[in-house]
Amino acid sequence: MTAHPAAAGRTPGAGPAADPPAVSAAPVTRAADPPGLHLREAGERGPLVLCLHGIGSSSAAFAHQLDALRGEFRAVAWDAPGYGSSADPPGPLTLDDYADAAAAVIRARGGTAHVLGASWGGVIALRLAVRHPRLVTSLMLLGSTPGSGTAPGKAAAMRARADELAASGPDAFAAARAPRLLAEDAPPELAEHVTRSMADAVRLPGYRYAAESMAATDLRGALHRVTAPALVLCGDRDRITGPEASQVLAGGLAGAAYVIVRNAGHLVHQERPGPVDAWLLSHLHIAADPSTEPKG
Repeated sequence: MTAHPAAAGRTPGAGPAADPPAVSAAPVTRAADPPGLHLREAGERGPLVLCLHGIGSSSAAFAHQLDALRGEFRAVAWDAPGYGSSADPPGPLTLDDYADAAAAVIRARGGTAHVLGASWGGVIALRLAVRHPRLVTSLMLLGSTPGSGTAPGKAAAMRARADELAASGPDAFAAARAPRLLAEDAPPELAEHVTRSMADAVRLPGYRYAAESMAATDLRGALHRVTAPALVLCGDRDRITGPEASQVLAGGLAGAAYVIVRNAGHLVHQERPGPVDAWLLSHLHIAADPSTEPKG
C-alpha cells in the first residue's frame, strides 16, 4: 500500500470546491448488454473505463468523470439494474449478479476494462475483479468498503434503509440522507443537486436488492485474491464509510495506492472532481501503460 495522506487538498480549513456541472454523456446500449440496462458513454477511443455508482445514486454521479476521461478513454457509466432509467430486475439480485451484469457490459465493449466504483459500486467492482479477473485491468475505489456484512449492526442498518424508502418515498428519503453524503460545509447548490439526483435514482425493489447485497457481503477475506492494480481514494470528511473502511481496502489489496482528499465527504468525486479526476487519470496512465505490466 502506498499512502498519500491529505493529498490533492485545498488550503487547510477551506471549504469544498463548487465546480461547474460537466456536460452529460449520451445514453447508449449494445445488443450484448444486459436487457433493460441504461448506460451513458463518453469518448470514442482508448481503453474502456466502466463506472459503477453508489447505492443512492445513478450514472449522473459520474458526469464530471465522463467529461474528464473522454479525450483518452472510452468511459461508460451505468444505472444499475433497478436504478434510474434502467429496468427493474425480475427478482432479487446478489452481489455476484451485479458483478456478472458489469462483466457483460465489459464483454460487449471488447473484453477488458478499468473499473471505477464509488461506495457500493466499489464493492461490486471488487467482486467483479475476484469473479472475472481477466476482465479487470485495474480498479479505482472511491469511498468504498468491504461491505456492510462486516458487523451485524452495519448489516441491520443497511437492510433498514429499504424500509425507510418504502415508508417515506424517494423525495423525503433523499432529503434526509443526501446531505450527509457531503462535507458539512458543502455548497448548498451541490447538496440540492445530490438530493434531487438521489430522489430520481432510487426506488423499490431495486434499492432493497442493492441494500441486501451490501448487508450480505464481507469481502475482507477475498481482497488478497484481487490481482488488478488499485487506487483507493476517499474524502477525509466522509461520514458514511469513513477513511477507516478505505484503509481496510488499501491494506488488503496488494500494492494499492491510497489517497485521502482533504475537505471532502463521501461523494468525493462530485464534491472535489478536479483533484479526484487528476488522481484517476494519473492511475489510468500508469495502469494502461504496457511498460508497467509485470514481466512473466
